[in-house]
Amino acid sequence: MIKNELINKSPLRILEQSIRGGMGKGNIGVIASCKGVGKTACLVHIATDRLFQGRHVIHVTFCSDTRHIVSWYEDIFSELARRTNLTDAMDIHDDIIKNRVIMNFKQDSTHIDGIKKNIRLFLENDNFCVDTLVIDGYNFNKATPEDFKDFRRLAQENNLELWFSASLNEGAKEQKIPEVLAPFIEDIAILIFLEPKGGFIRLTLIKDHDAILNSDLHLKLDPQILLIAEEN
Repeated sequence: MIKNELINKSPLRILEQSIRGGMGKGNIGVIASCKGVGKTACLVHIATDRLFQGRHVIHVTFCSDTRHIVSWYEDIFSELARRTNLTDAMDIHDDIIKNRVIMNFKQDSTHIDGIKKNIRLFLENDNFCVDTLVIDGYNFNKATPEDFKDFRRLAQENNLELWFSASLNEGAKEQKIPEVLAPFIEDIAILIFLEPKGGFIRLTLIKDHDAILNSDLHLKLDPQILLIAEEN
């Protein structure tokens, strides 16, 4: 399979169609679930899809060691290449990783302004035109609505697609909007909930821009291969 065919046949095209053509630049999307369900895998698959399209990605993590994030990208790329018999896989790999930057911070000790300052250094670099910003492991319990509005302004001012992961407590799915995310929901364009079911992780669309929903996306995350796939 050639790269363009892989992009066109990606199940993420189904996600984009389900949310009225995609999240859109200047907006924020959140992948939410209980701990250990698959948020990072979803974010990395989305980011890898953007890299395949020739876009530039910054991945922010709050872990002290970024090697496991690199491993996520390597594993997901390898599985995509293997399952699709990707032509010239290693050449494509070497080409797209030049468009990815991984940054780590300590949220407990780093104010939001410090995070934004470092991100802006890349955004102002003409040689690295960022299209997608992924923020993985952000602690919404320690954030304020104004912090989140700052992130939205960052996305709007720089024409970015911004994705977060959010950890939820058990039982959060019973709430229409999870309590930890309620203070920020006005600035969240897309909210997707992950839920284990039948050996897979199902994706449910909770918010689509101005609409509050509970819509099955007919997509699943396979925890064995770390990829989002269409339900059979």
